[in-house]
Amino acid sequence: MKALLTRTDFARDLRWHTDEIVSGELDSVHQVSVYPAVRHQVFHGFGGAFTEAAAFNYQKLSPDRQKAFMERCFGKDGLCYTQGRVHMGSCDFSLGNYSCMESQEDFFDTGRDDKYLIPMVRAAEETAGKPVELMLSPWSPPAFMKSNGDRNHGGSLMPEYRELWAECMAKYVKYYRSQGLNVRRITVQNEPAAVQTWDSCIYSGKEEGEFAAKFLAHALKEADCGDVQILVWDHNKEILPYRADAVMSVSGAVDAVSGFAFHWYTGDHFSALSAVRQLYPQKELWFTEGCVEYSRFEDFDSIRKAEMYAHDILGNLNAGASGSLDWNLLLDSKGGPNHVGNFCEAPVMLCESETDFELRSEYYYIGHFSRFLKPGAIRLGSSVYSADIEAAAFENPDGSRIVVSLNRTGEDREVYVTMDGCQGYHYCLNAHSIATLQI
Repeated sequence: MKALLTRTDFARDLRWHTDEIVSGELDSVHQVSVYPAVRHQVFHGFGGAFTEAAAFNYQKLSPDRQKAFMERCFGKDGLCYTQGRVHMGSCDFSLGNYSCMESQEDFFDTGRDDKYLIPMVRAAEETAGKPVELMLSPWSPPAFMKSNGDRNHGGSLMPEYRELWAECMAKYVKYYRSQGLNVRRITVQNEPAAVQTWDSCIYSGKEEGEFAAKFLAHALKEADCGDVQILVWDHNKEILPYRADAVMSVSGAVDAVSGFAFHWYTGDHFSALSAVRQLYPQKELWFTEGCVEYSRFEDFDSIRKAEMYAHDILGNLNAGASGSLDWNLLLDSKGGPNHVGNFCEAPVMLCESETDFELRSEYYYIGHFSRFLKPGAIRLGSSVYSADIEAAAFENPDGSRIVVSLNRTGEDREVYVTMDGCQGYHYCLNAHSIATLQI
């Protein structure tokens, strides 16, 4: 038995199709071979970012439309998201700059989290019917802890504040957990090699390793949160192998750091991920951010934007990714709000009236993965006839097998999936389309 899911009309719900098992000559088709005996990384799930912008937009909706939005993202008939990312302090997709502390004498302040972020996470969990696994990420320490005295424009964490900042990060984790939320991972710093006009902070690889091993791991343990996994880098892929080596060369970092986070903004670089997977096979690899930037890709049509997502997800999965987190869960019709005008597209966006939301093509392409790859799925070995078809295969904990295939070419392709050396599944993968085979 198998089911083939294709997306042909983005104005309607996903539609199911079935075909018979076929056999025969493969001369005119593109073969995808799956090797179930070849087993790779465990995959933990898909999700998106609970940003202040997303929560601000979410609160504009009526209770009925809020419920519908959550069903679309976290419901069993939606994207089935199980993961979430939350910024600690402000990021560019906040209403403005803010910190947990404005001076060393201040009390630890979670007011913005309480107003925007935590209620949205709780609504997601209510819809999912189970805890959403959270990853917390800082865009900058408080300004008074930094060399430039500013949350924005880079700067670095001054050495004398490393212990205090680690304690603040641990307080974030402990506070979220005290609210009943399931924080599982934390990153040292978002994009630690980028000087941005918004919240940013620079760390070298050695500095990240030292902060994780000598300060953050200790602070988490002291806060009774020592089970939280620490990830480093949280930036673009191409430098990741060098960065991983620099971090892991620090004494204690191998034990303190559980994995590496990465973004997509400088291209594919899937081989860089594969290299890190080979160098550090016991560490997790998490995709933590990617979006269609209006400054670069606004003129792309809807399918081309969706194909950016599917191509990157497939490449990341085949290179060893352990989890996948999209960027903003919900943006307004302009791609914000963003306190520095760094607008972008999201898979779900408010309509211009701001009384309802619309699902973009990216939403449905993500669904070809997130609806079917369950937490705990294991990637299986696979190969393709040519680069015209991209594919990845997984086995879920219940034993079901999933093959996602993508055709970015302008021509229809006949696809024949073989498994265990004998089974064959045949379907037409239309030009510029994606399909999910569930066996």
